[in-house]
Amino acid sequence: MTSPSDSPNGDLGAEVPPILILPAATQRGIDEADLVLGGPGRPFNHRTPFLVGMNASFGVAVAYVIVRGIADITTVIVIIGLALFLAIGLNPIIEFLVARGLLRGIAVSVVTIGFLLIVAVLALSAATPVSHEFHVLVKNYPRYKASVAAGQGWAGQLAVKFHLTGYLKGGSAFHFPFGGVLGASKKLLSLGVATISVVAMTIYFLIALPGVRELWLSVIPRSRRDRVDLLTSEVFSRVGGFMLGNLVTSLISGVGTYLWLIAFSIPYALVLAFAVALFDLIPIVGSTVAGLLVSLVAATKGLPIGIATAGFYVVYRYLEDFFLNPRVMRRTVKVSAGLTIVATLVGGALLGLIGALVAVPAAATLQLLLEEVVIPRQNQR
Repeated sequence: MTSPSDSPNGDLGAEVPPILILPAATQRGIDEADLVLGGPGRPFNHRTPFLVGMNASFGVAVAYVIVRGIADITTVIVIIGLALFLAIGLNPIIEFLVARGLLRGIAVSVVTIGFLLIVAVLALSAATPVSHEFHVLVKNYPRYKASVAAGQGWAGQLAVKFHLTGYLKGGSAFHFPFGGVLGASKKLLSLGVATISVVAMTIYFLIALPGVRELWLSVIPRSRRDRVDLLTSEVFSRVGGFMLGNLVTSLISGVGTYLWLIAFSIPYALVLAFAVALFDLIPIVGSTVAGLLVSLVAATKGLPIGIATAGFYVVYRYLEDFFLNPRVMRRTVKVSAGLTIVATLVGGALLGLIGALVAVPAAATLQLLLEEVVIPRQNQR
């Protein structure tokens, strides 16, 4: 009878052969005969507390550097994002011109020249009244200051109410603090550089948008590329529709303002109409702020005209919010009025005027992704 120790399978009582522990050099396939100064030792244990802590600390440091770097270039990211948004919004105009036989570069040049002409007309129309009003302000500043300090007129009554007369009586020279002038100059310079950067980047994106789109699609897996291409086309369509719809409503507000101001002989009608059209590009709050400014200017022709102008903008806001904007946005961006209001408030709180401007197409894009990607996937589970 065969004992367990004699069994060929080594069951139960079979003797276990000793484990052969090879040198580290042999384990790594290195011939010790070729090593003059000895072979390498065992590798470090990467699970030791020291190495685990060091790797974790290194990961935290890298994450901090990345977050800090993104925070430092926030302005650059905003400029690039705004330029890309404007390029996508203006792309339907470029595509329309390209479909009429123009090369894309020439079409971009036509749109750019048209934009520069609008800016030049605005600057020329505003230069004369602004310089005149500034000259009048400098010339009559001592008299205005003395009347306000004496408590005369509505401005003087406000100064007395808020106890500002003592400050106004402290001096009569027209001056600005040096620090204030320097700070204002820096802000104006930064604003000018940012504006030029946005315009330059927008022109670049308008020319290179097809290439940017191809690059974006090339990083998508081939199996999902067609689907992403369709979603990208729909996003471009909604952003472009928002821009065109917003331009239409702004044009209507500007023309309406110009006709109203001309009818009542209110000064600076063209400049104010341009200002209203520009402010109206900002959803919800833009035309309200512009209407307040125009009403204050109209009040210089008499308080009844100022009140009538304020009433005109109240009626216009009602018509724009409940009749014009919902129809335009529903056909172009395909978002509801409630979502438009919420998106504008959130965007304004995050990025100010720029956030309020891009909030509606961003909300439309998010809604599209929810309807076409997230919700169908959840329904399959």
